[in-house]
This record gives sequence, C-alpha cells and structure tokens, in this order.
Amino acid sequence: MAIHFEVEDVKFPPIKKRISSSWIKTVIDSYGFIAGDIAYIFCGDEKILEVNKEYLQHDYYTDIITFDYTEDLKVSGDLFISLDTVKTNAEKFGTIYEEELRRVMIHGILHLCGFGDRGDEEQKTMREKEDQALNIFQELLLK
Repeated sequence: MAIHFEVEDVKFPPIKKRISSSWIKTVIDSYGFIAGDIAYIFCGDEKILEVNKEYLQHDYYTDIITFDYTEDLKVSGDLFISLDTVKTNAEKFGTIYEEELRRVMIHGILHLCGFGDRGDEEQKTMREKEDQALNIFQELLLK
C-alpha cells in the first residue's frame, strides 16, 4: 500500500512527497479508513480532457478526476490532476498555486472517503473538510 506521484507531459509540481504522503494518510485515518494504493497523476489540460471524454463522456476541462477503487475501509484510487487548471484556478480565486494544488489533491481523497460535492450543502461540507485537511497539513509542517 503506497501513495505514488507521477507526471504525464508536465514538470513535476512543487510538492514534498514525504510530507504529502504523511498528510494524506493522516486525513484518511481521521475518517476511520486506511490508505491503500493511491496514484496521483499530474498532467496538463489536454490529458485531463482526454480522460474526461474517454471515461466520463464529458467534453470539458476540469482540475481533478478521481477514479475510486476503495474496498471496505481501504482507500484506493487514481487521481488525475491538471496542473494547468490548478494554476488557472489559483489565479482566478486569488490563491497561491501550491495551496490550490494541495486543496485539489485532498479534494480527491475526500471523494475517496465518501464525501460528495453535488449541490450547495455537499459543496459547503466539502469545503469545510478541505479546510480542516489543509490545517492538518500546516500542523505537520510545524512538527
């Protein structure tokens, strides 16, 4: 069981693998799950559009697509993240790129832990869970 970070046609993003893995596992543990095999595939807009069309029949760009392979309490999945869209969203929302990237990374994990984001109430809950997870990341940095 491991967390993998891969790139496809993009430069590796500014993340620290060890602390990111520890953070992701901590968040998963906090919801009563255990981390299984999780792969982050960082890519560009064209790749995420290709994945979106092929697997979800959606013809638009997005920041993340999460494929859920979770079984019982073992959280597993493939998370495709478009670094292009993350950068665009950081500029749009006035946030730091690295912070937006962490938010998107944990957003996918929260989906794997069973949280949705359809409708206003689920979106509000998702945002709260993202903020809690980002606080955990900051605490880990201070250790």
